[in-house]
Amino acid sequence: MQYVWFIWSLIILALWAVIYLLRKASRKEMLKMSLITMPFGLTEPLFVPEYWFPPSLFDLAEKSGFDIESLIFSFAIGGIGTVLYNLIFKRRLAEIPHNERNHQRHKLHIYVLFIPAIVFLIMALFTSLNHIYCGIIAMFFGGMATLYCRPDLKGKIWVGGILFTVLYFIYFGSILPFYPQYVELYWNLENLTHLIVLGIPIEELLFAFTFGMYWSGLYEHLYWRKVMKPITID
Repeated sequence: MQYVWFIWSLIILALWAVIYLLRKASRKEMLKMSLITMPFGLTEPLFVPEYWFPPSLFDLAEKSGFDIESLIFSFAIGGIGTVLYNLIFKRRLAEIPHNERNHQRHKLHIYVLFIPAIVFLIMALFTSLNHIYCGIIAMFFGGMATLYCRPDLKGKIWVGGILFTVLYFIYFGSILPFYPQYVELYWNLENLTHLIVLGIPIEELLFAFTFGMYWSGLYEHLYWRKVMKPITID
């Protein structure tokens, strides 16, 4: 099982590559958000071994908590989570005019972007929760904060969370038929809820939902874009 996590990360990267090649109009936001998300893979020592302890390339996770796979994984899900909703519902993006950016809600724009980090730090420093729960709660609050500033993204935020959860469920489940004991061996289940959905820890699905919620609207929030229906010609 030494290379399962590496293979797993390459599977999601391959999906990223397929979307990137086929969706020319989405390449810019995919690449931008992937590069923004990739450094979050460096937070892996917060989760190893308290949450899980997978075998990794060169035994890096065991030796240091860091691993190459987490960087690949973070890069891939950042881009996919950003464009999945637009891909499914054939939406395009348009720039928000400067006069619309003066709305009262947008005065908190910069502060709202830091809410997930602030919530995570508070939860990590002042509670005994496993860091996976801190991350889930932080991203949920991030999604809600985005919703306050950008109510126009309501559908994208909630449906984006559901879509990414479904995708992640399929992705996670793709490895279990080949390595059915992988979760039992490498997740620290004693520190978790013990709730398993068809072999997948509920924490993984909660992560997927809250990540999908937050990341589905993050590009639009960061770069002042709004979601538009495609132009059709009768």
